[in-house]
Amino acid sequence: GEPGRETPHLDQMAREGLLVPSMYASAPLCSPARAALLTGRLPVRNGFYSDNDPGRNAYTPQEIVGGIADWELLLPELLKQKNYTSAIIGKWHLGHQDQYLPLKHGFDYFFGSTNCHFGPYDDVKKPNIPVFRNEKMVGRYYEEFSIADNESNFTRLLTEEAVAFIKDQEGKEDPFFLYWTPDSTHAKTYSSAAYRGTSGRGSYGSAVQELDAGAGAILQQLRDSGLENDTLVVFTSDNGAALVSKFDGGSNGPLLCGKQTTFEGGMRVPGIVWWPGTIEPNTVTQQVISQMDFLPTFLQLAGIELPQDRLFDGIALGQSLLNTDLHIARPVFLYRGDILMAVRRGPYKMHLWTWNAPQSELDDGIDFCPGQRQENITTSFQFDHRDSPLLYDIVADPAERYLISENSEEYKDIVPKLQQIVGDHESDMVKGSPELNWCDTAVMHWAPPGCDELGKCLDVPESNPYRCVWDH
Repeated sequence: GEPGRETPHLDQMAREGLLVPSMYASAPLCSPARAALLTGRLPVRNGFYSDNDPGRNAYTPQEIVGGIADWELLLPELLKQKNYTSAIIGKWHLGHQDQYLPLKHGFDYFFGSTNCHFGPYDDVKKPNIPVFRNEKMVGRYYEEFSIADNESNFTRLLTEEAVAFIKDQEGKEDPFFLYWTPDSTHAKTYSSAAYRGTSGRGSYGSAVQELDAGAGAILQQLRDSGLENDTLVVFTSDNGAALVSKFDGGSNGPLLCGKQTTFEGGMRVPGIVWWPGTIEPNTVTQQVISQMDFLPTFLQLAGIELPQDRLFDGIALGQSLLNTDLHIARPVFLYRGDILMAVRRGPYKMHLWTWNAPQSELDDGIDFCPGQRQENITTSFQFDHRDSPLLYDIVADPAERYLISENSEEYKDIVPKLQQIVGDHESDMVKGSPELNWCDTAVMHWAPPGCDELGKCLDVPESNPYRCVWDH
């Protein structure tokens, strides 16, 4: 669907596999969406949220004290029941203190960073973000791993690491799980020299081109290793395009708004499923899929039962992937921070709350819905619609332009049903303890594991915890 036709490998993946137009992230931004994907549970259940201020998005900058809780079971931990070897190559984003690192939560191999590639910093007031191999840092962004003028070789390194990991699985009896998570398309975007200036979409387009090439290299290595018929591959994103970044953040086409919001542009994301010999090529499913479905679906296909000691928000959809005529009617709940904003079931989406960004941010040019103002919907404050919910037919109207009238028979039929679904959901909701409430400059990357071996340790300031401020 990319208008410039600059993603030939992903286009081929879609032709050879299954396209999922109704794929949803589980939060409208990075960290909570990833926590939900790996646990199969909403961020308000797994603790990846903040209740410092209602309905605000929180994530894991390097000031954050918390991370993924020990009581949560991540996908790689559960896959160990069938002797899977698991690797994460790219951005982790679920906490950076020692107890939160990937190897403490089921992964066997890690190359990448615990945080986004923000910077450069001066290593005095704020340290540069480290890059890890397994449990130890091997350098820092902007230092050993250069990023300058939108140029970096880091996506190439992540691709080489992924290809090497797959090669290493050749001839082994035990299965593997690879979680490949490059972040070069996050502003400030970057690409290697070979892709600079090759896109009509500037630095962002070049980053997408190199991401596409990396995906192609991974699929090709599966073919070269003779593993393609035994490997399920999913391509997706952790949130919609960041329209606030303008030319450095991509496009959501006709969808309303972008990252940080629970409109379609914030949470509806790409979805391609590839499994030669099992999934029919050039097919499309209208099944509504949440990324929280990955965990129960992957366990189902691996012959592993879901743990019975907790509630999962994802559902097993293995049969729907194999049979595109099979659609399981299920709700998808869309949260912004700790507030349930909307629900989708079948073709209908009902908004309970809506908003864009605070007026103070809009005044500074921080706009998650640029050029898409809708009165009483894309507001500068949290607009409460619970007494008269907004209803859209999201199949006929994916852009959320045409409200279904409250006076129509359709509205009178559908809204009470969705309200009952919401009521049942909220009555069963037991929120996890919020992990993203507290910040502290002392927990930043002053002295990560392995810094002493590299001579890269920095002086750690005195601890002074404070409640994080989440503006939107």
